[in-house]
Amino acid sequence: MFWYDHDVGGWGWFAMSVGTILFWALIITFGVLLYRALARPGGSSDRSDARPPGPSPEQFLAERFARGEIDEDEYHRRLTVLRETTGCGPRPSQR
Repeated sequence: MFWYDHDVGGWGWFAMSVGTILFWALIITFGVLLYRALARPGGSSDRSDARPPGPSPEQFLAERFARGEIDEDEYHRRLTVLRETTGCGPRPSQR
């Protein structure tokens, strides 16, 4: 047990230094992750009811109509299909 004249050699100091650095890195990483998990506003960020960024399908359809890519009949037909499949929004009035 008491080799090397009761002293730690060069590799022993190196291993102890690396071990200490890794220990504190793990403690700090755990602390940061815990803080981020507890400080997140509104709970979890991976909610299924969150809307994706960007325009909604109805806005995209309205933009295509405004640019003249589709005519009025096609716009109303596609808008009706969108609202029937999503189940939201008022139904367009029939002509």
